[in-house]
Amino acid sequence: MDSAICFAPPCVYGALTALDLVRLAVTICLAILFLQSGLDKVIDRKGNVEWLTGHFSKSPLASFVAPMLGVITLLEVSAGALSAIGAVMLLLTKARTLAALGALLAVTGLLMLFFGQRMAKDYTGAAALVPYLLLACLGLGLMGSP
Repeated sequence: MDSAICFAPPCVYGALTALDLVRLAVTICLAILFLQSGLDKVIDRKGNVEWLTGHFSKSPLASFVAPMLGVITLLEVSAGALSAIGAVMLLLTKARTLAALGALLAVTGLLMLFFGQRMAKDYTGAAALVPYLLLACLGLGLMGSP
């Protein structure tokens, strides 16, 4: 079949490489991570504000809990949504732009969370974010690779 007139997604003809599948797996993982986390912050905003107020009570960020929660919620939902749409685009067209944007927002959000955990002197919580940060950085790097 002439590929110039074929409208089927690349996966129909087995055109997805191992690299494409790794990109897809990382992007889906980021979509799940950030959609769940962001939507939890939307659905249970009051509970999150209460917990975070206590968590940051002895840090320089104590008076910024509500605005910080709003920013991180927006960032997480955006990262998750872009990653989810990016996964579909990777699968159907191999286009990586939206997946790359999702990974970039994921890296940004994780760095913000890492900073907050360090400021709250929750070193265990900060350390728990590092694998997610490495995954997001890997995703960002993979989206830029040929």
